Amino acid sequence: MADMEVVDRVKSWLSWSWTWYLWALWLFLVVLLIYLLRTPLRVYENMNIVAMFLNTLTPKFYVALTGTSSLISGLILIFEWWYFRKYGTSFIEQVSLNHLGPWLGGVENNNNGNNNTNNSQNNNQQSVPECKVWRNPLNLLRGAEYNRYTWVTGKEPLTYYDMNLSAQDHQTFFTCDTDHSRPSDELASVPSAVMQRAWRERNPQARIKAAHEALEKDSECATAYILLAEEEATTILETERLFKQALKVGEANYKKSQSTQHLGAHYEAIHRRDTNVCVYVRRRLAMCARKLGRVKEAVKMMRDLMKEFPMMSVLNIHENLIEALLELQAYADVQAVLAKYDDISLPKSATICYTAALLKARAVADKFSPEIASKRGLSTAEMNAVEAIHRAVEFNPHVPKYLLETKSLILPPEHLLKRGDSEAIAYAFFHLPHWKRVDGALNLLHCTWEGTFRMIPYPLEKGHLFYPYPSCTESADRELLPAFHEVSVYPKKELPFFILFTAGLCSVTALLALLTHQFPEPMGLVAKTFLNTITSPFNFLVEKLEGVLPSNLWHQLTRL
Repeated sequence: MADMEVVDRVKSWLSWSWTWYLWALWLFLVVLLIYLLRTPLRVYENMNIVAMFLNTLTPKFYVALTGTSSLISGLILIFEWWYFRKYGTSFIEQVSLNHLGPWLGGVENNNNGNNNTNNSQNNNQQSVPECKVWRNPLNLLRGAEYNRYTWVTGKEPLTYYDMNLSAQDHQTFFTCDTDHSRPSDELASVPSAVMQRAWRERNPQARIKAAHEALEKDSECATAYILLAEEEATTILETERLFKQALKVGEANYKKSQSTQHLGAHYEAIHRRDTNVCVYVRRRLAMCARKLGRVKEAVKMMRDLMKEFPMMSVLNIHENLIEALLELQAYADVQAVLAKYDDISLPKSATICYTAALLKARAVADKFSPEIASKRGLSTAEMNAVEAIHRAVEFNPHVPKYLLETKSLILPPEHLLKRGDSEAIAYAFFHLPHWKRVDGALNLLHCTWEGTFRMIPYPLEKGHLFYPYPSCTESADRELLPAFHEVSVYPKKELPFFILFTAGLCSVTALLALLTHQFPEPMGLVAKTFLNTITSPFNFLVEKLEGVLPSNLWHQLTRL
């Protein structure tokens, strides 16, 4: 937050500096014009005085001038480059549009302008789709996995925004309206109220302390075991043990509330919370079994969970099942899952699209050769595989860089943005071994994935098989991913004009400063010749005007 305040102050200072600089320049030109008109000498004589002044300048002046210009343009270039890398746009362009645009364009009617602005903003809000953030179905454990990375590297793999979203999810899953309806003196001694406070805590140690406090008040608090399993346990075995305790308590609460859910909204809310607890814990236990190598057990747990709670599709348990089946190399079962969930009416994901591409590539990848394919053409099976890869790349163009290991992977976030860099990291982190296991699959991907972009030359305006690529993914991914990761941007943005302009200005002025310092006399002569060349058309125009206009016209104008 402190960094953002500093950036806002720098932006405000630069915008005001730019504005005052333009005002000062305009005032200087006005004063100079008044001086030239009020002076009793003729303009031509004034120009001679200026020429005499320029002739008396020494090479040291030119060295100082060009050196200062190079330094200032270099500082502007550094700030512009940093601002472009951080926010994806040019600061000077923003200042020009926001501050100079109204001056240059003018405003005909303030009221009409405000109405048009409001209408355009409303239209933009309706036309631009909101970038919805989804919970990562394969998210890691904070205590046993994320914290271990922090202990080794000293870097935080999760952002505050990501953890805040998780806290909101936990409050939604594991609390209900009845927790708020108790008297304030009773809330202090109720474990559910203590856990509600724990989910809102920012400090991990405070959350863990609150979970222990809830267990002291009631040893049958399932959500307290969940928090300790997620954040305090340092090994997968310890995590699994705590989740089993949570499941034992959660199933008892679920059976108890199931028999009373029809008595009213109060009991229905309690049953909904107990259902969320059971589903969450059983899914986490299946993931622990998968991490510990008991993959068949994990697959059975996931299948049972999906069969028993078919309405809990929001957790995307089928993506956990697909990953576990790929680990077993049960490709026929994977195809059966895809046949159910790769439907036009269901939301897509990188797991769905790239797994479909992997299965089709598996049939032809081991015999695929780009040289042979260029001579005889693609077969039907190869064409289907290439089309599946193009479909997957169009949905999320960031994934191939991670699968081909041309971009380094980091730990996946707890939330992801579909079609964004965060989803690509989450997919590649778990599915890269499955692509490596299929012989030739990565080679086929390497040879064909870039051909997708020829079919969608304007991805932000029109897609081929999917909707146009959303333009809001970059800003959302920057909030979800840690600062040390370089966010992948699509489509690749070109460098703004002002970065190129300041880079050229800095280079040219630095070169002139160096040449003037090394060769003062020749460069001084070049500078004088250049200045005389620039002023000669103006001098010629003044001479012509003096020959046409009366000789006392300038004196008459100065008396006005």
